[in-house]
This record gives sequence, C-alpha cells and structure tokens, in this order.
Amino acid sequence: MIQRIVITGTDIGIGKTVFAAGLAGLLDGFYWKPVQSGLEGETDSEVVARLAGLPSERVLPEAYRLNSPLSPHRSAEIDGVAIEAADLTFPVLPTPLVIEGAGGLMVPLNRRTRFIDIFAEWQLPVILCARTTLGTINHTLLSIEALRARSIPLAGIAFIGDEMADTQRTIVEMGGVPQLGRLPYLDPLTDQTLRDAIIAGFAFASFPGDR
Repeated sequence: MIQRIVITGTDIGIGKTVFAAGLAGLLDGFYWKPVQSGLEGETDSEVVARLAGLPSERVLPEAYRLNSPLSPHRSAEIDGVAIEAADLTFPVLPTPLVIEGAGGLMVPLNRRTRFIDIFAEWQLPVILCARTTLGTINHTLLSIEALRARSIPLAGIAFIGDEMADTQRTIVEMGGVPQLGRLPYLDPLTDQTLRDAIIAGFAFASFPGDR
C-alpha cells in the first residue's frame, strides 16, 4: 500500500487538489498541504475535506497559512512571515498520507528555496498532474526533466481534462514515464462523482509509492 506520496502539478489551477482529494479518499488516508497561499474563499484543505469523504481530523493543518493569493514567498513577505524549510517535515502516520504542493515545482517558498528543493530532500514518490490542453507537452516534459535532474522519484503522470490521446501518448513516450490514468472534468463535482471517476480512471494497486 502507498504510505506517502506527493502530488504536484505543471501549473496552477489544473485540478491537482481535486485529484489529491480523490486519491486521499480512495486510500482512506490523510491529506496535508504544507503551505496555503490565499485564505479568501475555500482553501485547498477545505476542498479536500468536502470531496474526500474523510473525517475532519484526517485533513492535517497547514504549516503556513498565508493571506494573499500569491506565490508563497511573496505572500509570506506581505504577512511578515518567513517560511523555513525545517518546518516542512512531513508527518509519519500509520495510514497513507497524500501531500500536495502549491502550484508547480519551481514555486518559491522564500528567496532561496523552491518546492522542488523540499521534494528533493524528502525523496518521496511524486505524482505529476498535467492538464490535457494545449501547452501541456512543453510544461510536462520540462517538469519531468526537473524532477529527474534532482533524482526525485516520479511515480507517473495523472492527466486531468478531456481525452487527448496523442498529447498523452507524446508525453508518456518522450518523457519515459507511466501514465497512471486520467481524471475528466466532472459536472457535478461531488464526493461520489469524484470517487467513481478515480476508481474508473486509475489503477492504484499498481502505483509505486513510499511503502
């Protein structure tokens, strides 16, 4: 069984929080987003609590909650907070833990450290979420290269969006990475429609993970 896995994306707003919610719910595990940037409206942890079907205590509190919907480094500066890498140590739990980064791999946490630097320290398997629309080939292949350059284990790609068979094939073949599945856009998006789509679109028993 997967014990710890990191969810990251090629960009912001691609649906990785929804995917993380579906995965955490299916694994009956815990969810943790170390840094939340932007507190107006529903936060990512609140989205997961609503969609994952987990008890509230399974959604762990963020290490940093920042007010402005900006890159974490800038939002922290505005709030007068210094994000310290030492505070971003993942918890060790008896059940699976899904960890979600903020935005893409190169998102800065402070003026010295990016999320990818934290992932390199953790050495946990990463699932890279990629949209299926125009531009995704470039963004996804660059993200794959960045992960491999730092020897970060890449479990595979989770595509999000409408089926784009050639785009998906191109990324998988040129990136040399497994396609774990595809999560379509859901309307309505509920805990049940998400669970059904995750079960239909992914074979989690075959996922590599930190075990």
